[in-house]
Amino acid sequence: MKNTLVIALLLTLLSCQKKDPSDNQPMKQTASPSQTVKDDHSFAQPDKAVAKHLDLDIKVDFDTQTISGKASWQIENRSKGTEIIFDENALHIIKVTLGDDEKATPFHLGDSVEFHGKPLHITIEPTTTKVNIYYNTTKDGVALQWLKPEQTADKKKPFVFSQGESIWSRTWIPCQDSPGIRFTYKAKVTVPKDLMAVMSAVNPQQKNNTGVYTFQQDKPIPSYLMAIAVGDVEFKSIDSRTGVYAEHSVIDKAKWEFAQLGDMVNAAEKLFGPYRWGRYDVIVLPPSFPYGGMENPNLTFLTPTVLAGDRSLTSLLAHELGHSWSGNLVTNATWDDIWLNEGFTTYVEHRIGEAVFGVKEAKMQDVLSRKVLEINLDELGKNSPDTRLKVSTAGRNPDDGLSDIPYEKGYAFLQTVEAAVGRQKFDAFLTAYFKAHAFQSITTEDFVAYFNENLIKGDKTLADKIKLNDWVYQPGIPSNCITPVSEEFNTIDGIQKTWRTTGVKGLSQKIQSTNEKQHFIDYLPKDLTPGEMAAIDKECHFTQGGNFVVRRQWFIQAIQHQYKTAYPAIETFLTTYSRTGSLLPLYKEMIKTPEGKAWARKIYAKAKPGYHATTVEAVENVLK
Repeated sequence: MKNTLVIALLLTLLSCQKKDPSDNQPMKQTASPSQTVKDDHSFAQPDKAVAKHLDLDIKVDFDTQTISGKASWQIENRSKGTEIIFDENALHIIKVTLGDDEKATPFHLGDSVEFHGKPLHITIEPTTTKVNIYYNTTKDGVALQWLKPEQTADKKKPFVFSQGESIWSRTWIPCQDSPGIRFTYKAKVTVPKDLMAVMSAVNPQQKNNTGVYTFQQDKPIPSYLMAIAVGDVEFKSIDSRTGVYAEHSVIDKAKWEFAQLGDMVNAAEKLFGPYRWGRYDVIVLPPSFPYGGMENPNLTFLTPTVLAGDRSLTSLLAHELGHSWSGNLVTNATWDDIWLNEGFTTYVEHRIGEAVFGVKEAKMQDVLSRKVLEINLDELGKNSPDTRLKVSTAGRNPDDGLSDIPYEKGYAFLQTVEAAVGRQKFDAFLTAYFKAHAFQSITTEDFVAYFNENLIKGDKTLADKIKLNDWVYQPGIPSNCITPVSEEFNTIDGIQKTWRTTGVKGLSQKIQSTNEKQHFIDYLPKDLTPGEMAAIDKECHFTQGGNFVVRRQWFIQAIQHQYKTAYPAIETFLTTYSRTGSLLPLYKEMIKTPEGKAWARKIYAKAKPGYHATTVEAVENVLK
């Protein structure tokens, strides 16, 4: 899932020798970091007073489109001072009390900062261990999207869901909204009796007749992983620890599509150690969900665009599952360190995919990933500081600063390390890394120290081979980057060179998988004519018959080459979904011509009411 003032103070890491029973070899393990990282995306001062556990009691009201109730925080007053600071943005704070006896206490809001909201200053006592904040949300809360029945799949009942990453959880819960601050939580959620509530926690599997649901997350998580969804959803199990939630018209499709979910969890455990969260379920949200998926603990939130009907897009699941190790288990301490979440998860995703879907699939995915990296480098510029792994998001909204660089450059770096030390050794290192930092938030510098101490171990030849500092702290791509190769794609490249001579008849039999179709579409000739596009479309049915990814790539070509037959389908595509990363490439192509820009603005005006707030912001940045 993603940029303003962030200055990270490095964690002090203590090293000790520990026996790892999994390999019976000595393993140097970093001691648990203290929560002292200063994150300027948050007003909190955790070195003085920090939140440790949340008891949430809220009511979800669809008539007023508000969430209201009480957030009771158990705190650690580290400095024994008289103030604790929380983050809030667009909330209405009603009152604040202290302790179980609810003693009223003064509070005030500080100055507003763009993107951040306001600091909530609460007066406490040196002995205070509990702070109760009574509040309600407002219409300006970015995290919550309230949907009318007609905006859902079944079109019968309303729906609401949250999206907290990166700094939006403070728009639906007053919290210390930094990825470096972790807490456990319990929640009591009251909703209309004909709807069900689910959260990033242990969840109910069927509706009750009271409309009151309780939740518990006993693993410490950062605030951006607090999540809620309320709607007319059902649950179906896939195996003993995995299952799917969705609306009635979607549930059977989703269960079939995700039949390999349990296999993915098993494969991930064999690679990188035990799954530490208990159950792993997914929920398919309405089309306005702005991302492919969001890795909320215990319950991944998913876009319905992954329901291709042929299981061809379920690699997205491998990515969100991978976050159960990299991101949720071991978390970036600030948004400058986001590659620790996304680069590692992209690597884990590819390894899970290889284990479940095979080596040929993995090699095709490697080539596609590298193309995405090259596109990002071209857009940003190879010398842009935003092409470093460790970035600086000073002065920006964290959501604005996130590109595919932390995903794909991070993945390429970890591939380089694997090639340098061997897969067996690298797997052992990653397993130990996840174990050593489980349920902790760390900085890039923490990782570098651990990497040098536990993998490089003073071996200058190995260090020179890997070029860690070049990858992490320098822009562009180092010279030791591996070039991925796919024999299947080489075959497609051969077809690409000859189809103009041999004709398009039979192409659909030669280019069958989603990866092959995407690769073929991506490398169509620059001088492609609308007539040739029509012939290809007639043979391959890309405009109407392709899955979400195939149509997205085909529509980019249609816009570039003014293949107007596809224009109605493009408009439907742009007005049906709010998956930001898939919409932006189309809008970016459209605005390259005056008539295209006018068309884009016309479509956006129609689509805007169904877009998520983060999608609205991203598209408007393109169109302005």
